[in-house]
Amino acid sequence: MYELDGVVYADDPAPLPKVCGIRPLPDYKLWLRFNTGEAKIYDCKHLLQHKIFAPLADVSFFNSVYIDYGTAVWDNGNIDIDPEILYEKGINE
Repeated sequence: MYELDGVVYADDPAPLPKVCGIRPLPDYKLWLRFNTGEAKIYDCKHLLQHKIFAPLADVSFFNSVYIDYGTAVWDNGNIDIDPEILYEKGINE
């Protein structure tokens, strides 16, 4: 049982999406497999305009992506993207 926005539900809440598979693709895109079993493509190009994500413009750096704690990370976790954003904004494969 759980409560969400003042409503009590009898079942368990849906698990938060977590990345369980990842592969960099050309043109700053990521192929992602989620714990839901779904695969999605997330386009990272729009992130490059933000200072924190600027290192991703280097293709070899971008390609060094890996999974840590269920999300996409780079540079020992100094750069990451929320798995819920990856899931919600990702395009179904």
